[in-house]
Amino acid sequence: MIYLKLFYEFFKIGLFTIGGGLATIPLLKELSESSGWFSISFITDMIAISESTPGPIGINMATYVGYNVAGMLGGVLATLGLILPSVIIVAIVSGYLDRFRNSSLVENSFYGLRPAVTGLIAAAGIEIGKMVLFQMDIYSMTNRISDLVDIRKLIFFVIIFYLIKRFKKHPVSYILLSAVVGIVFKFAG
Repeated sequence: MIYLKLFYEFFKIGLFTIGGGLATIPLLKELSESSGWFSISFITDMIAISESTPGPIGINMATYVGYNVAGMLGGVLATLGLILPSVIIVAIVSGYLDRFRNSSLVENSFYGLRPAVTGLIAAAGIEIGKMVLFQMDIYSMTNRISDLVDIRKLIFFVIIFYLIKRFKKHPVSYILLSAVVGIVFKFAG
């Protein structure tokens, strides 16, 4: 039964996510809350892993969650569930694409989808920012600003943002730098 549930949940995510890996984040957050298969904070870790390893975040999450919940078969079924809707839709659409390429209905649909996808990705970015930079646990907060904001993470975010905008190095260099800083932060306490 767990195999069917993994397949079904990731099939839904694959079917209703338009816009790529980051657009899966709101649905992954919802799955985390409803299933308990992984924590919300794990999503941010998975984003970091996905940015530094081959493969899209959705597929990496499906494989990892499926494997942790139900072993190798669970990982395969969750991954298959995530990618199967895309395969089916692309197969269907590719057969009709030439016929409807100049259709104003298709063109207008894409016109409406672009801002919606941008909104989904922006919402995911805001959620990630809240999870990483801010400590939103209302039960442990006091009136001190340091209880709301993780100052070290916020400062590091600003520094990395500045470095990316100023020097435009390859993303791997920022990922490696961030990993080293994370190790130093953990050991420094």
